[in-house]
Parts: sequence; C-alpha cells; structure tokens
Amino acid sequence: MRYKIFLLFLGLAISGVSAATERVTLHASQMLDGKGGIFEDPFIIIEGAKIISVGHSKEKAIYELGSATVMPGGIDTHVHISWHFDENGKAHDPETDNESEHSLGYGLENAYATLKGGITTVQSLGSPADLLLRQHINSGTIPGPRILTSIIPITEETGDPEKIREHVKAMQAKGADVIKIFASQSIRDGGGPTLSLEQLKAACGEANELHLRSAVHAHGPESVQRSLEAGCGSVEHGVLLDRSTLESIASHGAYFDPNIGLIFRNYFENKEHYLGTGNYTEAGFAKMKEAVPIAIKMFHEALQVKGLKIVFGTDAVAGAHGRNFEELIYRVQEGGQPPMDAIISATSRAAESLHLDKEVGTIAPGMTADLIAVDGDPIKDITALRKIKFVMRNGVAISDQ
Repeated sequence: MRYKIFLLFLGLAISGVSAATERVTLHASQMLDGKGGIFEDPFIIIEGAKIISVGHSKEKAIYELGSATVMPGGIDTHVHISWHFDENGKAHDPETDNESEHSLGYGLENAYATLKGGITTVQSLGSPADLLLRQHINSGTIPGPRILTSIIPITEETGDPEKIREHVKAMQAKGADVIKIFASQSIRDGGGPTLSLEQLKAACGEANELHLRSAVHAHGPESVQRSLEAGCGSVEHGVLLDRSTLESIASHGAYFDPNIGLIFRNYFENKEHYLGTGNYTEAGFAKMKEAVPIAIKMFHEALQVKGLKIVFGTDAVAGAHGRNFEELIYRVQEGGQPPMDAIISATSRAAESLHLDKEVGTIAPGMTADLIAVDGDPIKDITALRKIKFVMRNGVAISDQ
C-alpha cells in the first residue's frame, strides 16, 4: 500500500535528519559554488536553513565528507513529479483534482527518489496532484525537493484567448508558480504548432501581468517564434529547431530547456508501461527513435549560439525520477557541453530561470543550504554525479544516503 510510505518518511523525519535549527559545519576536499568557482578544502558553516560562511574554519566538521566534491543541489526545471506506474503497471498522469489523494503515495516516492538523486528543487509541469504533494513536503516532516508547479497546462482545448486568460488567473488562484503552455504537438505526433499567436499572447501576456513565469512546450521554429513574440519566458524541448530560431531565443532573452537524453532513454526502457496509453503507439515510438539524432544535432548547434541561456531540465516522467542527472551526463558525453557549464545550467542558471537565484543554486553566505556531495570530481568526470554521497535540503541532511 502506497501510504506505508508515510511511515517510512515519518521515521526519517524523526530520526534520520539533522535538526534544521542546529549550527553545523560541513567539510569536503573541493567545492563548486554553482557559478563557475572551484574551491579547495572548504568549510561550509550552516545555521538553521542558511549558509553563514564559506572558507576555512577551526570548527570541527559535523559532516566530514573527505575527498568528495560539494556543490549546490541540482535544480531540474522540467519534471512531472506526480506521474507514476499504476497498479496495472501502466504510466499514469493524474490529471484531475480528485486523483490527488490516490496519487500522493506515488508522488512521495518520486519526490524522495529525486531528492536522493541529488535534485533539491524541481519545477513540475504539471498536475493538480502536485499541490497536495508540495503541501506535505513544505510541512517539513517529509523529505523531498522544493516543488514549483504549473498545475494544469494550457492546450488547444483550453479555448480562445479570453478563456486562456481566465485559465491563467485560475491557476494563480490555485497556487501555480508558472504557467505551462503546449504551443506544439508532441514529437510523437510530429511537433507541429497548435496555438495561434493570439492565444499565446493571451497566455504569456496574462502570466506576465500576474508576475507568473511561463514555460512553453514547443518543438519547431514556428511555435517557438510565436512564443517569443508573445513574450513567453522559456522554451521547452525544441527538438526541431534550427540555428536561426535558437539565435532568436537568445536575442529575446528567453531560457532554453532542451530535453535530449533521459526522456527518450526512459521511454524506450519502459516501453511496455507506456504503450497503449494516449499517443504512446508503435508509430509514436518510431517517431521518438527518429528524433534522437535530430535532438543531439540541435543541441550541438545550440551550444554554438552566443548568449543562449540553456538550463537543465529532464522532462522526467514515470520511470525517470531519481535518474535526473543522467540528462546532464548525456549532454556532456554525447552533446559536447563543457562539464562546468553543464553544472552551472543545473544550479545558478536554473535558479535564475525560476527566479530563485537569491535563495538557491549557489553556495555563498545568505543562501539556503541546499547542498549535495558527490564521490569524485564532476569537472574531470561528469559521471561522478551518479555517486551522490550526501544531500542537504533547506539545512536538513538526509541520513540514509
């Protein structure tokens, strides 16, 4: 029974974490600050949830991490934290409010796996079930990453511009942090545009008026150009983009979140769980196979675009939670992204894209103590990100790593 997970988490909350009110010192052989800085032999002093100093110290380290590299917790800007495999082994996206209680246990498992995998903040794009999950994690008794959510996305079925504006207002009232917009089809259906410029202006314009961010699912040039003209904040996926469109994203100052590795790998590995649900057909899987080399070619091009703000996102769905850093490893090994830039994209740049850069994504005095430590040096060997040996979220260390 999924709710047995509550007992596990309650036990961890009582006996398996450090008290968030303590003053603690953490020491490792190396620190990456999230902005490109590398520091040797750092001591990080934490009081409550905040970092109060970084440097050398005579204080005894409560957390002696030896030869590990400490860095900011990973920030995944695109997950679907409530997606899960149901009791029949099929992928399930909880799309309605009345599914939230049923999906909570699965969501808690996904959230904990994600946290143990080194990701301390996620943006979930999105599900009504995210709200209850976020509530339980924010209570401080259940360990999980910080969750930002779009709740219910805008699609071509949302309606005309006026109905889209109403939807944005409704999501804000429900507690959304961001507005998710489907401006194109899935890559399984060809990736063509679905929303008009007027609809996108309504969506992103209303979001901007309400000081909400917007994240647009868009695979091809036409849907991306419309999104940029409409003032949308980030472009997700972009498998079919050309150099000109990538340069346009950069010139508009929007963020770009290409999902090129883990999402495809996860679908192929879990094909039996997806096949037969929605547009997960044999033809759809064939389209995804065709998209893999196209996506990596696009990413190679994106790395050459000056000023393009590439952030870390995985589109993690059922089966992928906890494996988020595999996307970053793929970007470095297959995509050619420099390891330091990849890490920055998953820390300070990702935080900036979520308007959290004054809180997380960097190790510095005054920042929240969301920290991880890996066994090895990810700058020399990016696969060190697979070897998480320590996780701290909001000043609380998870003890069962």
